Amino acid sequence: MRVNVTRKGNAAEVLAAFTKLGLTSFGGPVAHIGYFRREFVERRQWLDDTEFARVLALCQFLPGPASSQMGFSVGLLRAGWAGAFAAFVAFTLPSALLMFAFATMLPALQGGAGQAAIHGLKLVAVAVVAQGVMNMARQLCPDAARASIAVMGAALVLVSGLPWMQLVVVAGGALAGLAACRSVQPPAGSPLRPPYGIGMGSMLVALFVLLLFGLPLLARAQGGMSAVVEAFYRSGALVFGGGHVVLPLLRDTVVTPGWVSNDDFLAGYGAAQAVPGPMFSFASYLGARLPGNEGGALGSAVAVLSIFLPGLLLVAGTLPLWRVVADHPVAARAIAGVNAAVVGLLAAALYDPVWTGAIRGPVDVAIAAIAFTLLVAWRASPLLAVAWCVVAAVAAGAV
Repeated sequence: MRVNVTRKGNAAEVLAAFTKLGLTSFGGPVAHIGYFRREFVERRQWLDDTEFARVLALCQFLPGPASSQMGFSVGLLRAGWAGAFAAFVAFTLPSALLMFAFATMLPALQGGAGQAAIHGLKLVAVAVVAQGVMNMARQLCPDAARASIAVMGAALVLVSGLPWMQLVVVAGGALAGLAACRSVQPPAGSPLRPPYGIGMGSMLVALFVLLLFGLPLLARAQGGMSAVVEAFYRSGALVFGGGHVVLPLLRDTVVTPGWVSNDDFLAGYGAAQAVPGPMFSFASYLGARLPGNEGGALGSAVAVLSIFLPGLLLVAGTLPLWRVVADHPVAARAIAGVNAAVVGLLAAALYDPVWTGAIRGPVDVAIAAIAFTLLVAWRASPLLAVAWCVVAAVAAGAV
């Protein structure tokens, strides 16, 4: 679809558009992309279909939160840097505040009914991640080669139990894609025109790399809040696929060192299904739950900014380069392999920690299965799945 695209705008209109989306965009990253297309291609005509498709392809290729990167890019192309920041703040702030509020209320939920409700949130995570695995497998593993990459990736992560194996799987997926995904073609689309050139883009990519390798040195030297910044920046920089795929990396970031308990982690992840906006706002909850002076409101704000920063630096840095890279079949094959590997990572996370941390018996299996059916067969809102799991878990606990 070609539209009469208007190229220039202002930050105020970007802020207004994304505030509405930040308050109403339930359903996760895939649903967010649908909302964005309806709002910015069909209704406001800020981009045409081919431009939208090219931005989407870039955001799917890069590590980080794809829907947030998409929104940031739309704001950038519409109204420059002011528009980009307006889009990010408006789309992220509502969910971040809601997740912080849940983190502050969690200590009050320590009674029998409160613990049952928290367990219900863990069961929500089972249903939502299972739905994510199924949808991503359909979209990203349509043939035997990519399905095999996903299965091998899941097996390596589960058998090894090593956090760094996730990076090996992603790198291996890229190599396997080069060898096995020869039928994959580059996406078609119009060239993108950000308000700066390749020089500025290269500087932003260099800053991303500098922080990725420099923050660990700073964290080892100083500890404290520097360690928090490094941990969440690393999670945002190394997760491919965004959304639910951040789950295993964040778990290794905060549960393995003992910052947040596994039960609290899964409860927060379940609660994240009930709020609009990006899944990465889960970091707001985790930052608030950190121990000592690193937690609370400051920890929440630092965690959110740190986990989003690498993805935004990358998408802003590569926008001027994308026209060159995206036209190469080699890049398309590597991307296909990485996407298949990401499906495997999410499948492994569905088993551990989601299933192992939430399912305690046949009743839990039944509750989660009904929630999964609501989401997949009936296409119900995630809010309904959350309500069902919490009510059912509380009722089961009272019997």
